[in-house]
Amino acid sequence: MRILAWRHPVHAARPVSALTARKYAQDEHRSLTLAVPSGTPAVREGMRKGTKPPAQSAKTPAYRTLAKLAAILAVPLLAFAAPKTKTPVAITQPGLEMDGGRRLLFERSFSSERETRTKRGFFTKLIDIVAGEPDFHRLVRPYGVVEDSQGRVIVTDPGAFGIHIFDFARGKYKFLSRRQAKEPLNSPQCVALDRDGNIYATDSAEGKIFIFSAAGKFLRTIGSLRGGEGFFKRPTGIAVDSGAGRIFVTDTWRNKIYVLDMQGNVLQTIGKTGRGNGEFNFPTELTLMGDDLAVVDAMNFRVQVLSRAGVFRYAIGQAGDEPGSMFRPKGLGVDSEGHIYVADAFYRLVQVFDGQGRLLYYFGQKGTAPEPLQMPAGLFVDGRDRIFVADSYKRRIDVFQYIGAAKTATGGVQ
Repeated sequence: MRILAWRHPVHAARPVSALTARKYAQDEHRSLTLAVPSGTPAVREGMRKGTKPPAQSAKTPAYRTLAKLAAILAVPLLAFAAPKTKTPVAITQPGLEMDGGRRLLFERSFSSERETRTKRGFFTKLIDIVAGEPDFHRLVRPYGVVEDSQGRVIVTDPGAFGIHIFDFARGKYKFLSRRQAKEPLNSPQCVALDRDGNIYATDSAEGKIFIFSAAGKFLRTIGSLRGGEGFFKRPTGIAVDSGAGRIFVTDTWRNKIYVLDMQGNVLQTIGKTGRGNGEFNFPTELTLMGDDLAVVDAMNFRVQVLSRAGVFRYAIGQAGDEPGSMFRPKGLGVDSEGHIYVADAFYRLVQVFDGQGRLLYYFGQKGTAPEPLQMPAGLFVDGRDRIFVADSYKRRIDVFQYIGAAKTATGGVQ
């Protein structure tokens, strides 16, 4: 597979929306409110003579209230008066076109609870104008990302000391926080789900795995020791196989992968410190690939693919500055065609490899998204081949759509 052409965004003109009209009305509230005091005879006489009517002080509460009401009333009028097009304007999405009919398209970005609240009524908007919008939760330093079977996007955020749950389909949002709890959640890193939708998040500072129900209720931790200490030195990557009853966790500082049962008992460890096959130097993210396990071996600048028993299969990447090299590999995902996606925070892009470790293409730079990636971290590919990339520096999640030749999904929750 080779890249045939870059496809750049085309910015097309569109009709004025109600939101644009409201902004216009707010910016022009002084001209709109000139009509407010014009009912007095003195003002009418002055207007006939060509002089400006006396304006009320902007500090007067009545003036501010009338200005806001005038702006609100102007919104539907301006929106109604906006020019309308008979046919929709086609807007080209940024992305990539590849041979075999394969494509990668940018879908959207999001960064705030505000973006789930799309259905806002007239009175809600009125309150927002008069009292100001509420303080919506925002991404601070997003790291891990996953999508559940309900289409909700779950994002760990060590900068906010919690976990965001974005439910765009239902217009809902939830923030999971335990900073003041007996077992606090302080630095959530990677996140995974079981087949019931329960949320498993590693906490690298606490040395534990925190488990929440699909509804966001705290259930328990794995790795808690007496005195509140955690069993793991620095747990990072996590994957859950509900069918086999196994949890896979990387302990970055121990250079090992722990294989646990669903109750948290250690069944096996994989790997040791080193540079050879099956050895690790700061393993971080991991993901399940059918019967195999892909692991980011960060300081060996590669991704290793192992059997679930720990037998080495092959490796992808090496240190360097040519395409296919890695410097700060982070998030990891696999699409329906078995392609392996690796986010690199240093090169500021996502590289895509085939099952033999050959580089196919990369994206995240200018031309494949409205704004290039700055510090990609967590990555997740869902069953429909949508790629979610957490950008820790730009405080957002970018969503891309891969359109491939085969449509048999192999990713998602097991």
